Amino acid sequence: MRLRKIINATLVLAAALAVVVWLVGARSSQATVRPAVTDDKPLPADYVGTEVCKDCHEDQFKAYSHTAHAELAKISDWKNKVTGCESCHGPGKAHVEGGGDVTKIVSFKNKSPKEASETCLTCHAGKEERNNFKRGEHWRNDIGCVDCHSPHGATTGRNLASSNYHPTTPNGEKPGFATTRMLRANDPQLCTSCHAEVKPQFNMPFHHKVLEGTMRCSDCHNPHGGFELKQTRLATGADAGCVKCHADKQGPFLYEHAPVKTEGCSACHTPHGSANPRLLRYSSVNQLCLTCHSLSHDVGAVEPSGPSHNQNAQYANCTACHNKIHGSRTSPVFMR
Repeated sequence: MRLRKIINATLVLAAALAVVVWLVGARSSQATVRPAVTDDKPLPADYVGTEVCKDCHEDQFKAYSHTAHAELAKISDWKNKVTGCESCHGPGKAHVEGGGDVTKIVSFKNKSPKEASETCLTCHAGKEERNNFKRGEHWRNDIGCVDCHSPHGATTGRNLASSNYHPTTPNGEKPGFATTRMLRANDPQLCTSCHAEVKPQFNMPFHHKVLEGTMRCSDCHNPHGGFELKQTRLATGADAGCVKCHADKQGPFLYEHAPVKTEGCSACHTPHGSANPRLLRYSSVNQLCLTCHSLSHDVGAVEPSGPSHNQNAQYANCTACHNKIHGSRTSPVFMR
């Protein structure tokens, strides 16, 4: 009886040992016999490095070496990531071994603006400034990243001021020369090369100082897209970008002038430039006010009435009395 128990225990132990051996063998076979790689992702060995590109593309390398793109290799966050020329143009081993065969490298000469922009967005997407690029007017009109930016660096040479008066950072550069954001030219020059209808407005007697270099177009507009009309920027909440500079017009006010919140500043002002003081749309203040405050078009705004609203020239300036016209904390009719 005792011998039978010993034999049964031995059989159980041998069976358990056989199962363990089988499991270990199966795992080791799985570890050594891996499925073949079926994707076509380039291997690290296919990359040759930027220094190899320098041998043939010396001019591009000299311009590129001074850009923010070239500095990525020194940033710890980009360790073990592809940087340099091959981050945009792809692995260069086949291109080098093929004697410079352009079909063996990613070239942007024959790519559409949208195709080229897709390459830029692989790194530059995901930030608030560029999140809406594909929703913007530039994308819809086939204006790509490289139409405004030079990925190999800005124009080099001696930098001379483009203006002999009011020298500031933006206009302290010769035409076609830019030192920020790898632009092909300075901000206003780039924008007005397409938006030519805006440039004469900046030469009006009253205008925002864009051509003088005090402001940039990108201070008010986001060239990379947006949800607002003309891709204008917003300040706090849904307020127009104007209040970033004209903060006293923002409020909050107990009594708000409706057009300021509904139509925005451009309901009364021409933002780029005007022949009228304060960039107003009309030369006469009362004429501007009466475009709304008149029952002739039944818009519902209160019509001026009573002997105090004399429309003779000497009394025609409505803001002489309603001087808090953007909003008031004490008066429902925007008095002092």
